[in-house]
Amino acid sequence: MITRNGVVAAVPPDHRDQFVRLAHEVSFPMGTRIFEEGGLADRFWIISSGGVALDVHVPGRQAPTVDTLGPGDLLGWSWLIPPCRWHLGAEAVSLVRAEEFDAATVRALCREDPVLGSALATYVAGVVGRRLRSTRSRLLDLYGPYSAAFDG
Repeated sequence: MITRNGVVAAVPPDHRDQFVRLAHEVSFPMGTRIFEEGGLADRFWIISSGGVALDVHVPGRQAPTVDTLGPGDLLGWSWLIPPCRWHLGAEAVSLVRAEEFDAATVRALCREDPVLGSALATYVAGVVGRRLRSTRSRLLDLYGPYSAAFDG
């Protein structure tokens, strides 16, 4: 069941049912790679339960976790912004249950329904901003001049 907060709450009430009907439930066992950085972003999820670690490729190093998502969070924003390639990787850190949306179907609905499209675009822009700040902070912690990992 989709929670009525986060992205769903951002959709105007008279458009929510139309949006929510597009979802179907999926689950990912702990340790599952949900997507890889650079891969085709053809779907997205609203997490119902469990946790997902977002990571970024760093040449010559293990991919560091830059953020962790949980219930109610939107997993995936790259589906909305061309060229629709994942900007991060994602891995289930526990059993994850989520509502999955097909990106092409949602993008088509956004074109048909500009009110819904605007609400989703505004919400996703906020997610992108928060994830960018989180990623920047985490990478500075890991690789900045004062971090224990700095070797240069």
